[in-house]
Amino acid sequence: MKIRTAAFAGLALATLAGCKTQGDLVVDEGVGITALRTVCPAVGIPDYTGDITLFSPSGTVTAEAIDVTASMTDVRTTCDESGDKIYAQANFDVFAQRRDSRGARTVELPYFATVVRGGNAVLSKRVGTVTLNFADGQARASATGSGGAFIDKAEATLPDDIRERITRKRKAGEADAAVDPLAEPAVRAAVSRASFELLVGFQLTQEQLAYNVTR
Repeated sequence: MKIRTAAFAGLALATLAGCKTQGDLVVDEGVGITALRTVCPAVGIPDYTGDITLFSPSGTVTAEAIDVTASMTDVRTTCDESGDKIYAQANFDVFAQRRDSRGARTVELPYFATVVRGGNAVLSKRVGTVTLNFADGQARASATGSGGAFIDKAEATLPDDIRERITRKRKAGEADAAVDPLAEPAVRAAVSRASFELLVGFQLTQEQLAYNVTR
């Protein structure tokens, strides 16, 4: 994934996963493309937002000043598409380590959950907090977090005519038999409009984001 904008903590397109590859060819009765997309949003962590580093004293960006480091991992999703509104939730784990293990300590880290449409249009954003509790003498701690959002099912559903153009079986010898329908501007635009992502990551300051990019 590539950074799209530093101002929004490097939102990037999450890759859809499935039991088959998107765009599988069907060759048993002519040529067509199997529609494998789902109305549920893709879920992921944008580049450079899955880690956070706290320094002490604040503003000193050196290895000796590293106070706490944390990483967001194991993002998993649930999606309820039974109604007119889709509800998707991303759950994740946070693992942290501190430099000084003396004394019990609580660290709160902010994170965001945002819905992106078409790869770059931010529709909503919510900020939450994950709480890490370090026991006395312990350098490591872990916690879990989650973020959810509602998405209009109609907006996430491809129009029937676009779906037909994508999945129509083409016979060898036809003029468009070897043409990828997703290369058509109208089809590509429709797929983009119906594509949503639920992205989660640490709510970083500009300084923290810059540190992640350059470290």
